[in-house]
Amino acid sequence: MTYDVAIIGAGTAGVYAAYELRREQPHLKIIVLEMGQDIYHRACPIVAGKVRECISCKPCSIMSGFGGAGAFSDGKYNFTTAFGGWLGDYLDGKELLDLIDYVDSVNVRFGATTEVFSTDSPAARAIEKKALENDLHLLQARCKHLGTERNLKILTNIYEHLAQSGIEFRFKTRVETIQVAQDGYRLLLGGGETLDCQYCISAPGRCGAEWFADRCRELGLEMTNNQVDLGVRVELPAKIFEHITDVVYESKLLYRTKQYGDTVRTFCMNPYGHVVSENVDGLITVNGHSYADPALRSENTNFALLVSNRFTEPFNQPYAYGKHIASLSNMLGGGVLVQRFGDLVKGVRTNEHRMGHSFTRPTLNATPGDLSLALPKRHMDNIIEMIYALDKIAPGTANYDTLLYGVEVKFYSARIHLTQELETQLPNLFAIGDGAGITRGLAQAGASGVQAARAIAKRL
Repeated sequence: MTYDVAIIGAGTAGVYAAYELRREQPHLKIIVLEMGQDIYHRACPIVAGKVRECISCKPCSIMSGFGGAGAFSDGKYNFTTAFGGWLGDYLDGKELLDLIDYVDSVNVRFGATTEVFSTDSPAARAIEKKALENDLHLLQARCKHLGTERNLKILTNIYEHLAQSGIEFRFKTRVETIQVAQDGYRLLLGGGETLDCQYCISAPGRCGAEWFADRCRELGLEMTNNQVDLGVRVELPAKIFEHITDVVYESKLLYRTKQYGDTVRTFCMNPYGHVVSENVDGLITVNGHSYADPALRSENTNFALLVSNRFTEPFNQPYAYGKHIASLSNMLGGGVLVQRFGDLVKGVRTNEHRMGHSFTRPTLNATPGDLSLALPKRHMDNIIEMIYALDKIAPGTANYDTLLYGVEVKFYSARIHLTQELETQLPNLFAIGDGAGITRGLAQAGASGVQAARAIAKRL
């Protein structure tokens, strides 16, 4: 089997690379290889209400399949270069924003909303001022909320368009090895099957970050350590953050702790949302989402508090470090742990009895426990300090019954040397998306796919 372009991974980056290649060069023979299911068969038993706890499906439908980890997210699309990845290291600001706007136009074509939240309003500026008064920094951005159910519909529309355009998809297919061949690359698939391609785009997604790092080592590509983000997911009554989320929807707030000088950030804020578990390489971690339909909303808001760790020599296993921390939570609770903030500060383990007295009702069936036994003390101290800082702009954040779920981990592959076109040191091999360590969100992931696709289309 020989193809003009092979795309490894059908997450956001891979999907938009395929879309743009087909739009630019309709005659190309393109294949997309994905270890998960197609969009119709992606189904998490917990989300479907069939089970209450994660049963470790392989592969995890929350993390793998057409649309990648973003498919079951609530579809927050941020128009900014200030966060969401590191594409700004390769492209200038205007060029990157143009790509983000272009990907949004494609989303709109397939059903996305045109409603946009913004930090550029009198109400948002008042929030920013209040944050600054308390040493919190609100990042500036426009934001769209697609909604979990709408996000799936948009992806379904895109999948049908790509399939009808002649792009070949191979699901439940794992790429074992990438080999340099005479006229491009040879991909060794599970079961001993092989295929050849002139151009290869690696878009493995977050759950493929470790896989991609291994392939880079095999190919002799130079890598530098990337960060790993560790923390918890906070859940509290939606009314506490209502005055912020009603204005900007998702507030990206940064805080530098006084005790250690570390940066803690809010991430993936879900007003009236649900906390969910996800499976990353057999480890159960935590995440969150929210629906656009008011009938499907909860009474709570959830968001992550993440501490970024960027390691230096001689340590070179940040991915393994993050997995180890997550494994401690799994060991203690058989999956996701949940603890009341007041119990954490008091130094006592939350148990079933204490959880039963909580005024904040959890949206995820997690195991009551003690997060301080899983996360390093430095991380816990940073998170506690951040919660007290947030309490000054959203009184009630530091309530005794605020729930903390752990562990939340965001994995990124080690960074490799890339050109402005996102080409590796090997000709015609491109790396894009979260799994390649250059993005961390829907907007920049999609933009990276378009950037690589346009570079290939010009050459062909």
